[in-house]
Amino acid sequence: MQARDVMSHPVVTVTPTTAVVVAARLLCSHGFTALPVVDGAGLVGIVTEADLIGDPGGPDQRTDDRPETPPAVMLVRDVMTTPVESLIPGADLADIARIMLDARIRCLPVVDGLRVVGVVTRRDLLRAGLAHSDQELTDEISRRLALVDVPNRWRVSVESGVADIEDYGSDMRMRDRASRLASEVPGVVQVHARHQTPDPF
Repeated sequence: MQARDVMSHPVVTVTPTTAVVVAARLLCSHGFTALPVVDGAGLVGIVTEADLIGDPGGPDQRTDDRPETPPAVMLVRDVMTTPVESLIPGADLADIARIMLDARIRCLPVVDGLRVVGVVTRRDLLRAGLAHSDQELTDEISRRLALVDVPNRWRVSVESGVADIEDYGSDMRMRDRASRLASEVPGVVQVHARHQTPDPF
């Protein structure tokens, strides 16, 4: 599954010269957590809830100092996060989930050339995962792994789209291949594979 399959579109965007109060109203009225910022050159940043309220501990926080400008006249360019991570429409869902988890990002713009064509949010990932039950994902991963080696080599469990693979074999290359196969199952957002010592009894 790819970004184009789960992204939200059409996209509501703002420009660097949009007033902060206008951006805040757009976030509230649409129920968004972030808005891509675009100009003639394409995507130049993103403005998030944390940016607008000046939350120093929130995700997607800025690392530079904010100007001491009265809120009524502040513009998006004064508070936006830049540079910004972005995706291509063909980005893999498992890779997107890893980026969001590792960088604590809630929203990623999707760009086609210079044009912003969508956004992927954590909610979009959850919606994609809910399209398949954890048991269905477990069964599909187990079916695929049975083609790699004997079925009793693997013990698979899935919770909220996160697959856990216990490997009772010793070949690390097979384990890596199993991880790749599991990550390709639509609805799987992350894979953990680890070696397990077989019970001697």
